[in-house]
Amino acid sequence: EVAGLSVAVAIGKSYKAGNVLVCCGPGNNGGDGLVAARHLSLFGFRPTIYYPKRPNKPLFNNLVTQCQKMELEFLNGVELYSVAQMEAKYDLVVDALFGFSFKGSPRPPFDEALKILKESKVPICSIDIPSGWDVEHGDPNGIQPDMLISLTAPKLCAKHFNGRIHYLGGRFVPNALQNKYQLDLPPYPGTDSVMDITKLSKM
Repeated sequence: EVAGLSVAVAIGKSYKAGNVLVCCGPGNNGGDGLVAARHLSLFGFRPTIYYPKRPNKPLFNNLVTQCQKMELEFLNGVELYSVAQMEAKYDLVVDALFGFSFKGSPRPPFDEALKILKESKVPICSIDIPSGWDVEHGDPNGIQPDMLISLTAPKLCAKHFNGRIHYLGGRFVPNALQNKYQLDLPPYPGTDSVMDITKLSKM
């Protein structure tokens, strides 16, 4: 919940409210996307959710139910729009397909979805790492998001991110864990759950 809220807050700070396609995968990254969609709706955005492979687990079922109770639209079927349709319908895409634990090549329908996202000119906001990227080495031939929201701490592949906006989100790491793993995290301002680290990450 905190992660998804952080994503929505960072997007709200960076883009004007508009039509947003939230692409959710079957894992925790997709769960963050579902939470973000709900909060984006409360912030005045108009989210539509693409969630083609839904795990039958209580946590994810509950997240879907919460979105449905807010009357958020879910795309039918497993196929995404064409590039032209996407560019006509949406102002922003939230990439919540795969997280840092993903390995290998995407399987249908996600392989085609990533191809469409890559070809589209609609700005992409990726949650934690761009979907399909190697967590350490990135993917110069993969999707190239306009915005990256790193959760907990930036992953090694973030050094290959060349988009305009980079946020750190979450603010849920206890000091003991920061010290144990020697995480050099910047201090969050005030009571914010996100921090703009664009300039820091470009240094």
